[in-house]
Amino acid sequence: MGLLTTTVGWLPKPTSLLRARWRFSEGEIEAEELRRVEDAAMRAALELQQRIGLDVLVDGQLDRGDMVGHFAARLEGMELLGLVRCFGNRYYRRPRIVGEVRRAEPITVERWKAASALASRPVKAIVTGPYTLMDWSFDEHYRSREACCRALAEVIRAEVEDLLEAGATELQIDEPAISTRPEEMDLAASALERVTGAARGRARCWTHVAYGDLAPVLDRVLALPVDGVLLELANSDDSWLDALAGLPPDKLLGAGVIDVLDPEVESVGVVRNRIRAVLARLPADRVRIAPDSGMRTLPPAVASAKLEAMVAAAAEF
Repeated sequence: MGLLTTTVGWLPKPTSLLRARWRFSEGEIEAEELRRVEDAAMRAALELQQRIGLDVLVDGQLDRGDMVGHFAARLEGMELLGLVRCFGNRYYRRPRIVGEVRRAEPITVERWKAASALASRPVKAIVTGPYTLMDWSFDEHYRSREACCRALAEVIRAEVEDLLEAGATELQIDEPAISTRPEEMDLAASALERVTGAARGRARCWTHVAYGDLAPVLDRVLALPVDGVLLELANSDDSWLDALAGLPPDKLLGAGVIDVLDPEVESVGVVRNRIRAVLARLPADRVRIAPDSGMRTLPPAVASAKLEAMVAAAAEF
């Protein structure tokens, strides 16, 4: 059967969608036309993943500009400011929190339902975690980071509850900011627990952490209140691999074996060796295979070739 495979979420936007998003921002097309192009891109992304042979699919997050702005623009009490760089050539619209944060309606449920209706395999629902939403925003309302983070945890919990009601069985809560302030790991874990508690016994919850030096807090990341942790292992040193022995026995590992920062396509042999290094530390039934992170900055053909190499290598185990 081979090891089960998935992605972390982001897939490259096709040229047709990039053009449509630009035309919409310039007022040349209406929201309905943009949505039509987004829907076509999502269908193509799902067809691609199923053709390649991924086991758990994603909608590609093709309707999202970035992981923070997409949610902030749809929450009361938050407004978007200009672009800031989070790392490398990746940017996001930094929000400002100006009032009590509320969710007027579900943000991701309609899109997840549409993707699931088009897919023959499970589709993972993906939301941005409360700690990252808090840390990547300017807070001008709450009196403390703790109060802000807990308010956002209630909002994301409500989103998760709606996804569960819609039938989602695989959930991913993205928390790339969780490693940036080790002194706040308890706060981040508590907020995550509030979100994932809604899914206990109903769905498998993953978290993805990235973009920081995880080494000093890796043991605490592995202990986060989720069913599985997605880690960037292709673009890390062996100390991360050795730390996998600390993964609690009731948790799964999403092993990143594709370097999304490298435009070169890995051979099946290279990916096979990365998987072997993981399986030398953990049994195969506790491992899922994935890219290191989202693939949206890669050319579509490169992303597709990398996923094909990943699936081919995973099938050998």
